[in-house]
Amino acid sequence: MKYNKIRKMDISNGPGVRVAIFMQGCAFHCKNCFNKETWDFNEGKEFTEDTVNRVLELAQKDHIVGLSILGGEPMHPVNIEGTTRLAKKFKEKYPNKSVWVWTGFLFDKDLKDKEVLKYIDVLVDGRYEDELHDFRLKWCGSSNQRVIDVQESLKKGEIVLFEENKEVIGV
Repeated sequence: MKYNKIRKMDISNGPGVRVAIFMQGCAFHCKNCFNKETWDFNEGKEFTEDTVNRVLELAQKDHIVGLSILGGEPMHPVNIEGTTRLAKKFKEKYPNKSVWVWTGFLFDKDLKDKEVLKYIDVLVDGRYEDELHDFRLKWCGSSNQRVIDVQESLKKGEIVLFEENKEVIGV
């Protein structure tokens, strides 16, 4: 598994100042994707324990409110194990900071039984669809995508959308 880059202070992928990691590799190849450099599974840097430790170290600063995991595709079968490991270690070390993940896979169809969901606070799911692009959307690019409160959804057994003004860990 590989990753493309780490941003130590990201303000565009989730609320507040966050650490963001962009996983390498995506099979969806959405039209007008803003991150085409992350598509090739053979590019990027090796994702190792040192990578996990670097993310954890960057997140220890008080002004960092959470971790954002994007891509590429963090939930692709090639990447999901590393994404799970990172999210788990992050939540163990920083239980009061939030984990946000962006994926083209669907929460209720493709991911419902995946361990990684235990460690995610907010999931933006669904493939980017250029024909449905909407600049007014805050955390996603097209209107078919959903911003899901994962822990509430797991508790209720149905999709609960993230509410901006609702108290969510680290937000």
